[in-house]
Amino acid sequence: MSPATPPSDPAPVTTARGAALRGRHDRRARLGAWGEDVAAAHLRELGWQVLARNWACELGEIDIVAIEPGPSPTSQTLVLIEVKCRSGTAFGDPLEAITAAKIRKLRALAVAFVTSTPEWIPRIRLDAIGIRRVAGADPVVDHVRGIS
Repeated sequence: MSPATPPSDPAPVTTARGAALRGRHDRRARLGAWGEDVAAAHLRELGWQVLARNWACELGEIDIVAIEPGPSPTSQTLVLIEVKCRSGTAFGDPLEAITAAKIRKLRALAVAFVTSTPEWIPRIRLDAIGIRRVAGADPVVDHVRGIS
């Protein structure tokens, strides 16, 4: 091979550490999906209508988009919800993972969602739901309304 010829792509290397990292990612993704299922069920129990899950645009993703009912159709609230899930307390409460930077990003995502929706939306709010998986018990659901 001459110096002007680029080398071919090397064959992928599989290591035990790489496999472990992929396994951790898969477990984390499954836990996150489970947490979003629990959060959506919680919202439905409250009588909310879940409009979308994992709504995405070029800015990022909103975990759940829902309508909180009001006494009349014009008093309904569009709620964009960030869901955080933990299987233990080693990394703290799930809601502690929602930082000021994450809230800024959620605000930008809210604008993107509203501008992509042709319907008029009278009220909008950002909420967070923390889910803690507890061995041998029902999950603990913490719903915080109005995080922004």
